[in-house]
Amino acid sequence: MKYTEITVRYGELSTKGKNRREFIGRLNGNVTKALAQFSDLHIYPKRDRMHISLNGTNYDAVMAKLSKVFGIQNFSPSIKIAKDIDLLKQTALEMMTELAPTAKTFKINTRRSDHTFEMDTNQINLMLGDYIYDNLPELTAQMKYPDITLRVEVRHDAIYLSSETIKGAGGLPVGTAGKAMLMLSGGIDSPVAGYLAMKRGVEIEMVHFFSPPYTSDRALAKAKQLTAKLAPYVGTIKFIEVPFTEIQEEVKRSVPEGYLMTVQRRFMLRLAVKMAEQRNGLAIFNGESVGQVASQTLESMVAINDVTSMPIIRPVATMDKNEIIEIAEKIDTFDLSILPFEDCCTIFAPPRPKTKPRLDKARYYEAQLDGEALMARAIAGVKITEIHSHDEFLTTDQTDIQSVL
Repeated sequence: MKYTEITVRYGELSTKGKNRREFIGRLNGNVTKALAQFSDLHIYPKRDRMHISLNGTNYDAVMAKLSKVFGIQNFSPSIKIAKDIDLLKQTALEMMTELAPTAKTFKINTRRSDHTFEMDTNQINLMLGDYIYDNLPELTAQMKYPDITLRVEVRHDAIYLSSETIKGAGGLPVGTAGKAMLMLSGGIDSPVAGYLAMKRGVEIEMVHFFSPPYTSDRALAKAKQLTAKLAPYVGTIKFIEVPFTEIQEEVKRSVPEGYLMTVQRRFMLRLAVKMAEQRNGLAIFNGESVGQVASQTLESMVAINDVTSMPIIRPVATMDKNEIIEIAEKIDTFDLSILPFEDCCTIFAPPRPKTKPRLDKARYYEAQLDGEALMARAIAGVKITEIHSHDEFLTTDQTDIQSVL
């Protein structure tokens, strides 16, 4: 079917009152970035709808990108026509004729925002229903659960016809809730936390700690590829590489084994906060889930969070592992996350870390290190890149994945 455009319906934006214009503007920007590769599109954001004029572009390819943009309730491939009764009947029949081989029942569902139009909704429903039945007698009108619902929207500028409604990503447009840093490891949980943060409108920048030569180039590439998996939801994501080798070596050399993980995580959080302060971030997100590992007990969180007053948000904190994995599979990060490339969270991991570290001891052991100098050298080595959804950083053989399944 030769659709002329895609009609986009907003989700939670309908509840935003005076901020509605700002939210729609942000959504328009995000949609524009997500569809940047399609040069012939024209995007028209309006108060209660967004219209994307296809101008011959393949609508399936556009909808695949559109399905990942947060802030969209649903969307429909549509045909836009002039407000003419004969043209409306002709277009409706053409659409139903093409759809008829796969259906036995149909329904006409009309909405009319232009109340000056010559027919009201009931009259349009009856007129089109009779016309289609007269020309396609094999179809039967059915009000509940029909095989085909032909939707007709009579608006001030035109009439729009569609027969399919695709569920959008929901949530809020990324950027409407401010910016935050996501502490991205190479595991399953942190990409899911990033996805959930973006769904609530948060613009995230990835902070990834790497420790060569203990961590490999493939581990770094894996983190970048995980970022690329999340990029379609916003267009592009900044990836911040923080060198962490010297700090880890100093912590291992100077801190008792049971507190290695606690002091190391305190430094990670300090550095993430520094990045947030430099880049106008308002909070830190991470993939911690309560009780999942030793560093994620409530006592550990208290000992680690002590280094900052900046909000630390944990979207997966109360989920069990199977729930997190289900989302990871949905967003296509799971197979990457389980590839066995060590990140800096796993190297130097003590066999018996403290699950209930004391805050006073964590502060004491950290104070034995020249923390400011260590952090200054790490920050001086930071590298920031912009990652797009089409970027490729990791080439995996199927055996890489199968070996860990």
